[in-house]
Amino acid sequence: MNQQLFEKVDQYISTLVAPEDTVLQETIQSLEEASMPQISISPTQGKFLQLMLLTCKAKRVLELGTLGAYSTIWITRALPADGKVITVEFDPHHAHIASQNIAKAGLSDQIDLRIGKAMDVLKELIAKGEEPFDFIFIDADKPPYTEYFELALQLSHPGTLIICDNVIREGKVLDENTHDEKVKGVQRFNQMLANHPGITATIMQTVGAKEYDGMAIAIVK
Repeated sequence: MNQQLFEKVDQYISTLVAPEDTVLQETIQSLEEASMPQISISPTQGKFLQLMLLTCKAKRVLELGTLGAYSTIWITRALPADGKVITVEFDPHHAHIASQNIAKAGLSDQIDLRIGKAMDVLKELIAKGEEPFDFIFIDADKPPYTEYFELALQLSHPGTLIICDNVIREGKVLDENTHDEKVKGVQRFNQMLANHPGITATIMQTVGAKEYDGMAIAIVK
């Protein structure tokens, strides 16, 4: 088994059940043109998020880490017409490109793009008494994943589904002596996930077009 095979199988799956339309393809292309990192989720992961959204009948979604809005578009397309997404992006340049992609997708009315530190925006939403979210997708900087999750819990209700991306880091989470801050961040997060009394959670390994990684999936009790 090798990465080349994983990519071919991922392509097989996405062609069958998660094909990209022109909007999604141009969103990925826009990252290249804007010299942004190509770290969006894959099409099969986008379809997976859609299935999870449909499973919990989500109408209100919070996303941390917009990048070029590729995942945001997948997510929003799974919502009913009155569904809303608040998505948070730290980098103003990324947010500008994301805003253009959201407009091209015809989803500007459903997506509220906030620019700033995720920690600050989360605290602001809590302070303002924001209505709880049905679905939360965390795909932002890794060192404060634990803190993001704890704040996200304050914006949830029983049954809220929380998915956190990139929590296996090509297996580097097994290295107890790592000096990589991203790895240490998800190690701390994964340990918290295992011991948190307010959720039921698991971690799924992911392979495919992207690097070997994993997603944490939690349901709020």
